[in-house]
Amino acid sequence: MTTDLNSKYGLNPAHSEVVEACKIIEPCKALDMGCSNGRNALYLSQLGFDVTAVDNNPGAINMLQQIVREEGITNLKAQVYDLNNAGLAADYGLIACTVTLMFLDPARVDAVIADMQAHTQPGGYNLIVCAMDTQAHPCPVPFPFTLETGQLPAAYEDWEQVKYNEDVGTMHNGAQLQFATLLARKPG
Repeated sequence: MTTDLNSKYGLNPAHSEVVEACKIIEPCKALDMGCSNGRNALYLSQLGFDVTAVDNNPGAINMLQQIVREEGITNLKAQVYDLNNAGLAADYGLIACTVTLMFLDPARVDAVIADMQAHTQPGGYNLIVCAMDTQAHPCPVPFPFTLETGQLPAAYEDWEQVKYNEDVGTMHNGAQLQFATLLARKPG
């Protein structure tokens, strides 16, 4: 990598699960769902992925588009998109959805996951990290949506589950909560 654009622009580093996934996933057409200011999208673009970054926050997308222009990045396209629509228009080799599902309309999450799966190329990957609300670890943040134990792998039972865990983690603001983390590969 040339420069760490995330540091340069005051963004958090790429999500650790995105960094880990890139150790086994070759650069391909990738979608960063719920990209916010683009910390994962910038990281993926620097590794050679052809990235589409979407978020429903126009301010975040404008900031990312400005970085793309200033840096002359040609393999990253950022656009406003409401993930609740579950209406992706292209297919991808990697769809990353990290700490995003919990902000969606709970009634739309199943449709969003089904849409991600439908728009993943054969042999491609989905990476999902989402907060959980369990008896052992009640979620301290009032997210609109949280996953239950075993809910995510059940949605991917026909896929190769490369990685799955339900570990306690820390959010940017220091809140401790349990996360479901899934990296799954679509049958080729």
